[in-house]
This record gives sequence, structure tokens and C-alpha cells, in this order.
Amino acid sequence: MTFHMKSSIAGVLLLAGLGLATQAANADALDDITKAGAINVGIFSDFPPFSSASADMSIKGYDIDVAQFIADQLKVKLNLVSVTGQNRIPYLTDKRVDILMSVGYSKEREQVIDFAAAYAPYYIAVIGPAELKVEGKGDLADKSIAVNRGTLEDTSLTEAAPASADIRRFDNYNSVIQAFISGQTQLMVVGNDVGAQVLARQEALKPEQKFQLLTSPSHIGLNKNEDRLKQAVNDAVAKMLADGKLDESSKAWLKTPLNPDNLKD
Repeated sequence: MTFHMKSSIAGVLLLAGLGLATQAANADALDDITKAGAINVGIFSDFPPFSSASADMSIKGYDIDVAQFIADQLKVKLNLVSVTGQNRIPYLTDKRVDILMSVGYSKEREQVIDFAAAYAPYYIAVIGPAELKVEGKGDLADKSIAVNRGTLEDTSLTEAAPASADIRRFDNYNSVIQAFISGQTQLMVVGNDVGAQVLARQEALKPEQKFQLLTSPSHIGLNKNEDRLKQAVNDAVAKMLADGKLDESSKAWLKTPLNPDNLKD
């Protein structure tokens, strides 16, 4: 009888131990975030208008709006972690951050990390003064256009522009912007991150986006097999899209209303 009692107690302890081991094995990033009461979000700290230091030295921008909303939905504190293009994937896989902002999708990256829903538009646009009628590629004929030499913008413009377009290539974005606002060129081709700065500051010129040459939205990156965290992030982005908060952030930081089509790969 004593032997059977001891065996039963041992069996209960063994099952309890197995249960704890199973719980530990099933613990995931969302559990860890909830337990810690904070989510660590990897951002580029100098990437306006998506994230950059404001006058009070706090980091603000489109990415920060979205990251804060995700933290609020999870009811945890937001911890911003500055990353670079070189170290951000290792930071994620080493679990120094829970998610990454501003990650473009690629098949190569998909071998290492997972992607939540697209939340931010990134596209290459033709920008010109409101008074100049340009609605499509054909309207680039005989127009002078500034672009940064050797970039994706340059490649996209070269493929799209008619032979008569006067493409003027410069060595950096500052030179591209200066050529456009000084009237050396009628148009410029830049990403919407660079374009937002021009749209915000050149009120006299009244520049506007004419049309897009290429769209490649930004996703939120996370580690593989984190399905619960991925669903939580997707739900937060869907809520921001549905209630207009993403549109508000787009108007505030990108200086243009959000077009949901720009969130499609």
C-alpha cells in the first residue's frame, strides 16, 4: 500500500513536471511581452518622416504612431530600440527586439523572418507643381526630371520615361530637391519618404504627387512561428486602417492621404 501511494505521488509529480515543461515549450513571444509588460520595437532612429528626433528630442513619426498603437492594444509599455540596416535582423532573431518596423518584403528575408501585414506605404513617385499637368508616363515626354543617380528611382524612371524625356541625374537627394525647387527641372522622382519633406515645406511651389512608378509597402517583421503575436499585430494594423488612424498618420507625416492600394505588395 505504501509502495502504491509513493508510486502515485511520484506519478503526479512527474505529470506536473511534464505539464510545466509543456507550458514552457508552448510559451511564445506574446506571452513574454505580456509577462514583461513591455514590447521592444526596433526602429531606425533617423528615418524621417517614419521616425526621427523631434524638437523635444523624443522619437516621433509614422512608425512611432503605429508602434505605440500596437503597444496600447497589447496593454504594455513601448520600448523603442534603435537599429541599423545591418544589425536589425540579428537583433530580431536574437530576441533583443520583439518586432521590427519598416521592413520591405523579399523572398530572401522570408527565409529568416516572418512578415505581419503591410502598414506603411513606400512608393516612388513623380512630383511636380500643381499647375503642370502630368497624369501618366506618356506625359513625361519632353519634361526635365531630376533623379538620384544609380538608385531604384533612377532605374524606375529610365524604364518608364519616353525617349524625349530629359532625365537629369544628381549624386544625392539634396541636389535632386534643389534642382526641382529652384526650377532647374520641371519634375523630380523620389521615394515618398523624401517627397514628404518637399510637400511639407514648399508651399509657394505647391508641389504634388503626379503618379507612382513603383510600390513596395513596409511590413512589420517578427520571428518565425510567432503566430499569436503576428495575429495581434495584424489586428492592430487592421483596426488603425478601419478607424482612420493610419490615414491620420499618413496626412500628418507623409503629407498625403493614405491610399489602401499602397499597402499591397
